[in-house]
Order: sequence, then structure tokens, then C-alpha cells
Amino acid sequence: MKRAGGRPPFDRIALMLQGGGALGAYQGGVYQALAEAGIHPTWVAGISIGSLNAAIIAGNAPDARVDALRAFWNYITSPSLDPLSLFARLIMGGNAGRRLADQMSAGSALVQGVPGFFKPRIPPPAFQPTGSPEALSYYDTSSLFGTLERFVDFDRINAGDMRLSAGAVNVRTGNFVYFDSTTRKIGPEHIMASAALPPGFPPIEIEGEHYWDGGLISNTPLQWVLKYGPREDTLAFEVDLWSSRGRFPRSIMEVATREKEIQFSSRTRDNADRFGEVQRLRHSVARLIAQLPQKMRENADVKSLNAYADRKVYNIVHLIYRTKQYEGDSKDYEFSQLSMNDHWKAGYYDTVRTLRHPEILQRPDNADGLAIFDFAAHDSAELHDA
Repeated sequence: MKRAGGRPPFDRIALMLQGGGALGAYQGGVYQALAEAGIHPTWVAGISIGSLNAAIIAGNAPDARVDALRAFWNYITSPSLDPLSLFARLIMGGNAGRRLADQMSAGSALVQGVPGFFKPRIPPPAFQPTGSPEALSYYDTSSLFGTLERFVDFDRINAGDMRLSAGAVNVRTGNFVYFDSTTRKIGPEHIMASAALPPGFPPIEIEGEHYWDGGLISNTPLQWVLKYGPREDTLAFEVDLWSSRGRFPRSIMEVATREKEIQFSSRTRDNADRFGEVQRLRHSVARLIAQLPQKMRENADVKSLNAYADRKVYNIVHLIYRTKQYEGDSKDYEFSQLSMNDHWKAGYYDTVRTLRHPEILQRPDNADGLAIFDFAAHDSAELHDA
């Protein structure tokens, strides 16, 4: 059931975008499917590449967002027709050929960088003066500033039509920080800070402090939106590029891949379950206070509990990229257009299949006001009522 005009019956629609480098094209496909279904976020939050996608979404008019996302991803990915990649795919064929082609593409990104994103430092940091900015990373990301200005209208972001949050880490204090459009003026540097993963990328200086990629602490903005955001009836789409669940590795290359998946998945399911526990307590306290006599409600302890209690409702929808058999641990820096298109299509069709389940757009009717949807491969869905 939707409100008049087709909007789902929630006060807030949140889109939360995990970090994952080249895998971020998956989020572009997710957003395309949401936009085609008339589902437009009121708050978009991201980490690392998720913050770049979030900035493009928030920094463009609704009817231009999908085209802007696609243009950005075409701009930073390389053609898939280079001779070596074609040789690997045509001669070897199958998963083995695709795996070798992807490894070649990833190797090219390591050696040559990615246009409009990052380029290798020459000379490398070991040969730079100690204490200089050039000594702190293997790549120079200064070109990303211009790329963001090209694809993002920061005046639109700061006008406040859509809330934007980008997570980063203060290098000096180690504190997790969110650059949020409701509390500060957002510029390209804030988005770059969220995507400054060391030691590849340099820290970004903002107002005298230096920041690294927020994924060093948590690679998902789930907790920021659900725990620290204002309490509102919320439909939340959590778009993850790393799955915490996966098969047992069979080779040293698969060990490296599985390690990354576990490290960067940030236990989003566990975080959602913990939020469910808090949500359950809030509703229980609200029901308990409602049963108390008016005189008891004036008690100071009850009043303090009343500030904690409410009956807001939440739907959390997980959309998770699932690694292809031919992908290895370099999938997050494999920037070929072939892989970009594959990731985009995966995000699009995963979301199309998800939206076939009308219950995700309906307010939860259980006692705790929370429904968590986790749609697995082949359209088999799991629904967890908190």
C-alpha cells in the first residue's frame, strides 16, 4: 500500500550505500530500479565509493540522477576491448578466461591508475620527503576533485532537498565522523575524505584535520541512519557490496577474496538484528507506560523512560552483491566497463526482483514495528519479524 501519489507510507526513505570500489556500479543499478519504481530517497548515506554514488544522487535533479550515475561510471571505467583481455576471454573462454581478463584489468588499474579518479605517484612514496603529503599514499587522487565537480551539483546538495551523509575517520583521533548536509556545507573534499582508503589514497585535509575512508571503522552507514538519525517511520534500503556469508575457500586466491568479504561486510545483518533488539525495547516500554495510571506517569523515572519509548516503524531491505565465480580479491579495483556493466545489471535486477514483493513497501503490522527483508539469490526471500 502506498500513499496518494504513489509514495510508500513512511516519513523517511533512506538509501544506505556500502563501500567497495569498482563494485559500486551495483549501487547504480539499484538506484535505477528504485527510480523507475517511483521510490525516491529522502536521505542517502554512504561510505567510500558509496559516498561518491550518494553525492551524485543527492547532487542531481531526480530525472537526471540515473544518467549522471551512468555517465560517472562510464567515465572512470576503461574499455573492455584491449588486446590482452580479448585474448584471455576468446582463447581460454569460460570462467578461467574471464578471471584472467579481470586480473589483467585490475593490474592495469594498479600500474596506470583510473582516469578521473587516481594515478600512481612518481616517484613512489618511499622516495618522497618524510612528512610530505606525497609520502603518505601510493596514489594521487587530486583528479577526483574535478570529477566530483563535473558530476555533482554541490549547491543542490547544500540546498537541503535530500539529506546527504558521508562517513570518514579522523586520522589524528581515530574517531568516526559523518559529514552531513544538515550540519555543514558539503564540498568535493568531504566526499573525497570518505573515499580516502590508506595506504592507497592520501588523507584529505578539512578545516585543519585529516580524514581517511570511513570503512576503516565501519563500511556501512546503517548504524548512523538508524541509531543516530531522528526517529521517524522509515523505509531503509541497505545496499552492500560485500557479503558476510560465503562459501569456504578452496585456494589461496579464494582465501584473499573471503577475507575481504568478511572484513568489509561490517556485519550489517548483525547490526540490523541489534537495532531490532533496541526497537523491541522501545515498543515494549511504550506499551508499558501506556498502561500506567496517570499519577505514575508523572514519576521522574517514568518520564526519563518515556523519552526513550516510541512506536516508530521500520522496514529494512537488504540488497547484497553476490560475487561471481570468476571474481577474485581484485574485484574492488577492477575498473573495466565489462565488469561495470555486469555489476550495474546485477544491482538493477536484484532490485527489480525485490520490488516484486509488495510487503517491503507496507508498514510492518507486528508488535515491534520492524520488518527486516533479506532477499537471497534466485528470488528466495527471508523475512525476519523482530
